[in-house]
Amino acid sequence: MEYITIALPKGRMAEISLNIFEKAGFSHNTVADISRRLVITDENSRLKFILVKPFDVPTYVEHGAADLGVSGKDILLEQKRDCYEILDLKFGKCKMVVAGLMDIKDNFLSNKRVATKFPRIAESHYKQKGENVEIIKLNGSVELAPIVGLSEVIVDIVETGRTLKENGLIIHDEIFQSSARLIVNKASIKTKSDRIKEIIYDIKKIIDKDNI
Repeated sequence: MEYITIALPKGRMAEISLNIFEKAGFSHNTVADISRRLVITDENSRLKFILVKPFDVPTYVEHGAADLGVSGKDILLEQKRDCYEILDLKFGKCKMVVAGLMDIKDNFLSNKRVATKFPRIAESHYKQKGENVEIIKLNGSVELAPIVGLSEVIVDIVETGRTLKENGLIIHDEIFQSSARLIVNKASIKTKSDRIKEIIYDIKKIIDKDNI
């Protein structure tokens, strides 16, 4: 039987994903291998899990290096990769927000600068509001931008809001809610249809049963 390859984002989301696959009966004792290996193979189920950076999961799936993947909705909206979004896995819940210092309101400001790791989402958000802003792409520590005057506000993903609070920032606007999604390569859903549909069906039963 041919392997099904599944790209998982490294870290806590990989552990939760593997637990769901184990509950669905598709893998066994794989969680313990997360910290040691980048490829975890379950010979019984003929599944191969590859652990990659969260932003890289849709790339592996789009190009067929993985048949399935688990990716945050925020990353899917930002990258707009050519793959199918199949299932809301209902974990990894967070929200995309506009945040900044308390005395800076997110209303219309001329020449407003927006720092973010999600330039497409930020651009789309302000385009819908009819505002022209300067988008500044950062790769990390976005919270620092308004503190040092690089930008007036940031657009970023927030889970608990603790990091914002610790840096003296507040949420000015919520853009959308995000959670982990199961995605599939467009060719794989045709060539490996039976096995992929079986995985999707059984994973959905676990999600619905556990009400994650």
